[in-house]
Amino acid sequence: MKLLVIGCGGVAQVAIQKCCQADDVFTEILIASRTKSKCDALVEKIKDKTKAKLSTAKVDADSVDEVVALINNFKPAAVLNVALPYQDLTIMEACLKCKVDYIDTANYECENTDDPVWRAAYEKRVKEKGFTAYFDYSYQWAYDKKFKDAGVCALLGTGFDPGVTQVFCAYAQKHYFDTIETIDILDCNGGDHGYAFATNFNPEINLREVSANGSYWENGKWIETEPLEIKREYDFAQVGVKDMYLLHHEEIESLAKNIKGVKRIRFFMTFGQSYISHMNCLKNVGMLSTVPVNFEGKDIVPIQFLKALLPDPATLGERTKGKTNIGCIFTGVKDGKKKTLYIYNVCDHQECFKEVGSQAISYTTGVPAMIGTMLVCKGVWKKAGVYNCEEFDPDPYMDALNKYGLPWVVEENPDLVG
Repeated sequence: MKLLVIGCGGVAQVAIQKCCQADDVFTEILIASRTKSKCDALVEKIKDKTKAKLSTAKVDADSVDEVVALINNFKPAAVLNVALPYQDLTIMEACLKCKVDYIDTANYECENTDDPVWRAAYEKRVKEKGFTAYFDYSYQWAYDKKFKDAGVCALLGTGFDPGVTQVFCAYAQKHYFDTIETIDILDCNGGDHGYAFATNFNPEINLREVSANGSYWENGKWIETEPLEIKREYDFAQVGVKDMYLLHHEEIESLAKNIKGVKRIRFFMTFGQSYISHMNCLKNVGMLSTVPVNFEGKDIVPIQFLKALLPDPATLGERTKGKTNIGCIFTGVKDGKKKTLYIYNVCDHQECFKEVGSQAISYTTGVPAMIGTMLVCKGVWKKAGVYNCEEFDPDPYMDALNKYGLPWVVEENPDLVG
């Protein structure tokens, strides 16, 4: 079947190559981006490794009309959005107009957080829900009735976190627990790229996420923290002992809605002190701002200028060594007895580079992007409406993780996070 992929960054390039490995499902793939030359270069690199027919196109994913025209011309079975989260709603609108299934890896963010209409809705949400992150699922969940009426499926957040972590939760709920009481999502990157400072995925998204207030879900409400206020230490299998910090993350919002009876959900990510020092310095001088400033007669957005200065995450693969370890620790009850469980994946940066020319951060997001898309296209995960990954049967997804390069481990009685 035909697949339209919008985006050609680090994650997109992994997802596309993994789709090419599943060429019994994806027989024809159109790769579209604002920069068509990137798409052309990727096709030249991989065209002899797959039976899938590959083509490229230029598209402005901020334009509903351009995306609609592209969909109508190509007539895909589904659209995989691996562009920027700023463009989620535009692409969803286009898919609705064309009645085509939609898949993405991260929830919507507003690019201009000073836009008065967005700001008013944001302030209302902060007051009602109690967390101040600039991203939440409300905008995309609001499309549920429209997608139901159109008879098409929108699968949100099929990356690793969000994505695989939610499938781990659904799998634990289905096979190991009667009730899950707490979930700790741990994201450890033990890789070293050798640069003084770089981000492992899009700098705009990464730096905004890490420098913002943290928050977690407990007893039916959000509890917010100062940026990087809560620090823990954990000994990760095949990586070692790392410092990790509590962040706000989108899958918490989704899991709080869909994992019935859960009392607390937290998300932790590891960072070295050098990364934190660099980030705080950049934040203090205004380089993480999304508000345009006038420089020599031209408006520039500081964080976009910073992005142009930093190493492209797509180029980090060759020089990154070490492993990632991402998973979920659960506590709960099974057959009236207390139970603890840890489901996680370990991924090697160098092995990822050998296979698809990327580092493990792009790999661990790109592989699940393909898997979610494949399950929707094959009709295994297909219902009209807007859904998150934990709302479907986890078993076929878990099987595909093992098959396509992200094998997982189930550990009984793990060390818990304090």
